[in-house]
Amino acid sequence: MAKMVINPNRKLSRINRQIYGHFSEHLGRCIYEGIYVGENSPIKNVNGMRTDVVEALKAIKIPVLRWPGGCFADEYHWKDGIGPKEGRKKIVNTHWGGVVEDNSFGTHEFFELCRQLGCETYINGNLGSGTVQEMSEWVEYMTFEGVSPMAEQREKNGHKDPWKVDFFGVGNENWGCGGNMNPDFYANEYRRYQTYVRDYKADHHIQKICCGANVDDYEWTEGVLKTCFSHSLPFQHGFMDGLSLHYYVHPEGWETKGSATDFDKKVWYKTLNKALFMDELIRRHGAIMDQYDPEKKIGMIVDEWGTWFTCEPGTNPGFLYQQNTIRDALVAGITLNIFNKHSDRVKMANLAQIVNVLQAVILTEGDKMIKTPTYHVFDMYKYHQDAELVDSSIETETIGDEDEWKMPNLTESVSVDGDGALHITLTNLSADESYDIDAHIVDRKVSEIRGEIVSDEMHAMNTFEDPDHVRVKKFDGARITENGVSLTIPACSVLHLELR
Repeated sequence: MAKMVINPNRKLSRINRQIYGHFSEHLGRCIYEGIYVGENSPIKNVNGMRTDVVEALKAIKIPVLRWPGGCFADEYHWKDGIGPKEGRKKIVNTHWGGVVEDNSFGTHEFFELCRQLGCETYINGNLGSGTVQEMSEWVEYMTFEGVSPMAEQREKNGHKDPWKVDFFGVGNENWGCGGNMNPDFYANEYRRYQTYVRDYKADHHIQKICCGANVDDYEWTEGVLKTCFSHSLPFQHGFMDGLSLHYYVHPEGWETKGSATDFDKKVWYKTLNKALFMDELIRRHGAIMDQYDPEKKIGMIVDEWGTWFTCEPGTNPGFLYQQNTIRDALVAGITLNIFNKHSDRVKMANLAQIVNVLQAVILTEGDKMIKTPTYHVFDMYKYHQDAELVDSSIETETIGDEDEWKMPNLTESVSVDGDGALHITLTNLSADESYDIDAHIVDRKVSEIRGEIVSDEMHAMNTFEDPDHVRVKKFDGARITENGVSLTIPACSVLHLELR
């Protein structure tokens, strides 16, 4: 029996709700068909936004949404997406599928979407192919209240009052699709561009996100921070609020990636092993950040993460549409537990991507919509949002089919919410073994347990023919003991327990 110890008296850090954020890019059917269908669509909508999708996202308490990219962001010129839709410029989406982008979803539509969702806004600015003036004017257009050319243009386009921009990314993947820059060059560009991302309201600060590393490029992290904080530039509030990190799990490597649905146990373990690598990435990039920011004022922003498999057969390769199985649910559970455990440094994360792209929480087909296994993990984990991480540990054993892909069988994280309830999330990485767990809770008696679980065989998925095959089910397998609780966690499962 695996021993678990939870000390609710030792609160470690607050789990920012933004860790449970999402990412939407002008890519494939994410925006168009997935989120936005237009005001004249027969699909039920409010101001063009799909009602079914909006309601599903509200149910998991989506805290923040990143837009318009991604690689698309560094070729996006925001003025193409404002004004009467019939007059908006049509372009070719060179990054994703070579399709025509008609810019019918732009700045006004994004803020309307976030209004409906009740979430915070994360705008990604164009540093790669845009100018300082363009970025500065976009911030003015969105947030300035008063007499100015951009504020007047916003009012002319139908929105008198300014919006609230919560986060602003100064470029995206500038080591690659955002300009193929080296760390020193980008850092100097960041210093220049961020100067003009102004706070026009004295009582609201736009948090600025600096472009961080791709996976384990520690040289990028070191180089960017060294240049950003050189020439006697001290840490200034608002100069840099976050540094991003991108990491995707593709079990067969970047070129091949592997199937989303056709895999064996060896690939199952290989995938989950690679998901666990997120812990090392956070620790090693975080150690570099600690040299420049020992007080952890700069958040690590993992604004692209998730599984990236070969797209579904018969679909446009540039649309990155993939199915979603119990394996994806495990990747989500593992990764979110890791983020929780590092919530002293990780302040936001954005799953890629929200609808119809990569590890989506929702898939659509015409007027049909399904919630993926990943969606249901976010639904169970939503109780961690803004809760306090507490000290916890669990005994594990090593599992896996190959020496190279050995890993622990269990992961966990525990938080206490504002009402004093404990929330335990557990993942069982084994493809076929269940495990008994005895949880000891320090200085606390449990009087009530509520359990819920996502569990099935490793290939299980939801389809448009069988949309509820994988769902959150009630879990009655936990019992109160003298010192805490005991339970048996099934194979291939993600579990949430609420203890009072």
